[in-house]
Amino acid sequence: MIGILIIAHAPLASALRDCALHVFPDCGSGVLAIDVLPNEAPEDTLESAAQALDSLGTSEVLLLTDVFGATPCNIAQKLTDGVQTRLLAGANLPMLLRSVCYRHESLNALTARAQAGGIQGVMPVGSNAPHHQSGKLNATSHHDHQQ
Repeated sequence: MIGILIIAHAPLASALRDCALHVFPDCGSGVLAIDVLPNEAPEDTLESAAQALDSLGTSEVLLLTDVFGATPCNIAQKLTDGVQTRLLAGANLPMLLRSVCYRHESLNALTARAQAGGIQGVMPVGSNAPHHQSGKLNATSHHDHQQ
């Protein structure tokens, strides 16, 4: 079974793991979290993340992180080899829940399912939302903000 390691700004990684355990109480040993603290040296966090990766005890691991280009993602990039570990940035709860459900599949398939779960989990909700909620915004004054 594929392991899942979440590396994100504190307390998001632990919060996501706790939510996954709320829905799937038996997934605890296969899903670990590293919260990146604001005053901790990246080297120390990298060491903790490497130990967590090893403690999963699996040959394949899906790494999830919150923001591309931020410290958690930079740390995760140092752990991934693209073969036995894959990295997705933009972690959210739908992505994690999809990942937990399909840990038995190949790493390639799991990565694709996790990414799809993350994307499909973002949609407009409310009285102005389209009936099929395709995930597209209808507001003409919508502005994209880069991080």
